[in-house]
Amino acid sequence: MSAGMKVGAVIITMGNRPDELRALLDSVAKQDGDPVQVVVVGNGSPVPDVPEGVRTVELPENLGIPGGRNVGIEAFGPSGRDVDILLFLDDDGLLAHTDTAELCRKAFTEDPSLGIISFRIADPDTGVTQRRHVPRLRASDPMRSSRVTTFLGGANAVRTQVIAEVGGLPDEFFYAHEETDLAWRALDAGWMIDYRSDMVLYHPTTAPSRHAVYHRMVARNRVWLARRNLPVPLVPVYLGVWLLLTLLRRPSGPALKAWFGGFKEGWTSPCGPRRPMKWRTVWRLTRLGRPPVI
Repeated sequence: MSAGMKVGAVIITMGNRPDELRALLDSVAKQDGDPVQVVVVGNGSPVPDVPEGVRTVELPENLGIPGGRNVGIEAFGPSGRDVDILLFLDDDGLLAHTDTAELCRKAFTEDPSLGIISFRIADPDTGVTQRRHVPRLRASDPMRSSRVTTFLGGANAVRTQVIAEVGGLPDEFFYAHEETDLAWRALDAGWMIDYRSDMVLYHPTTAPSRHAVYHRMVARNRVWLARRNLPVPLVPVYLGVWLLLTLLRRPSGPALKAWFGGFKEGWTSPCGPRRPMKWRTVWRLTRLGRPPVI
């Protein structure tokens, strides 16, 4: 039955890492089982040369990470319906093993409630997985697989039935927290999310703050995430906790200024449709180890 599940991959690129992109595409082509169909989206840039059989879409402007990935989803038909599973992979990543697609097929076949799988990200030179890449509060052991409440944006697999049911990534977010928005909607619809340590994407160790817009986007989208998804009583609790955590981390003056600018923007700008999760979903998140207040 798992052999019948069609797998596609969506990769977005700015066109500035052609060697890394080619290495990633080679690792996808080497996957066991039926070939993985691939779409590469040039997010406001031309797509570098790709192997024969890889489809490309070139966008006239950068739509951001969620916007670019949503275009990739639609390249597989409405809500990606031409395939059963979609892999979302960073263009400077590399699938470490040839059995990842087959493991995805097996996992989704054996567990009909499973909607999303988050891969383990490891540095290609050291094999180390950064703590921030383990999508749970108890992150000290990256080799332990578990149910989780969110997933890693550039190293995951999503059942396309989830996208058809709850929609794609939030275009408005552009960068940061778009995965948690989708994860919360999926969980609210009854789907589950797994972190799998045996499904590995090699990716160079980096700091998220390398992006110039990091602090503003993180703060703005955190507010949007709460406004869109949380029951009203939890919104101030969730945002209050994150304000406190941000201050405890003692960011630099410019970073803190950008963060508060984004926080204000989150309250004063449109965030898209509001669909607060059910209280039973709040309880489910709590039982999974991460109540939606942190």
